[in-house]
Amino acid sequence: MSDSLQEKSIVIIGGTTGLGLSAAQAFVNAGARVVLVGRSADSADAALKLIGSEARALVADATLSTTAVTAIDLSLQHFGGFDGLYHVAGGSGRRRGDGPLAEITNEGWAFTLDLNLNSLFYSNRAAIQQFLKQSNGGTILNMGSVLSFSPSPEFFTTHAYAASKAAIVGLTQSAASYYASKNIRLNVIAPALVETPMSGRAQQNPAIMEFIKTKQPLDGGRIGIPSDLDAAAVFFMSDASKFVTGQVLAVDGGWCLSGG
Repeated sequence: MSDSLQEKSIVIIGGTTGLGLSAAQAFVNAGARVVLVGRSADSADAALKLIGSEARALVADATLSTTAVTAIDLSLQHFGGFDGLYHVAGGSGRRRGDGPLAEITNEGWAFTLDLNLNSLFYSNRAAIQQFLKQSNGGTILNMGSVLSFSPSPEFFTTHAYAASKAAIVGLTQSAASYYASKNIRLNVIAPALVETPMSGRAQQNPAIMEFIKTKQPLDGGRIGIPSDLDAAAVFFMSDASKFVTGQVLAVDGGWCLSGG
């Protein structure tokens, strides 16, 4: 695996912190060059210092349709190619009005879908358009969530978020089917609760963390860490998965198999 991404150029939308940054390090360790997109200039600077010369950063908003196009152009300009897109950007709309269906506000619904689904639509469309221009295939990995198909009604009740993540699966699989003959592959990785800035509310709730001990029983029963997803991300972005498309892989510590 040490050189499984050798000479590949990958754009990571949401790549300056959390899951995206951890994956960026793994991609570079496997031989790739990466363009990292994030909203914070400070996070982008810190990420570049951590990763080094094999990375470029773009400070931009993933919910703008031009952001992914600019990031792909940056990859073409600095690295001479574009081989893959990993879309990680997204988050909770709880503070903006997401929640149980009967309580979701119009703002909460629109904000959450914009953050999670619209941003991914823009990046996936830009990547597909570039792959078609290149006529040599490419790969897209999208960030889903186990909450889109394995709900947890006691502690995790943001239904707009679940809907947005379920829509990601539908978009990914329908596009994977349509573009398979062009050797363009699309897959989804679906984590459970992982230690990231987005999960801060859950991490600070003793009842939730006690629940996670049995809901995610693998490896002693714990919250995930970003590096738990890295090997799967490298696999999907590499030629090792060249016969795999339209799949949803839950990296969830056993979440989907446990009642908690």
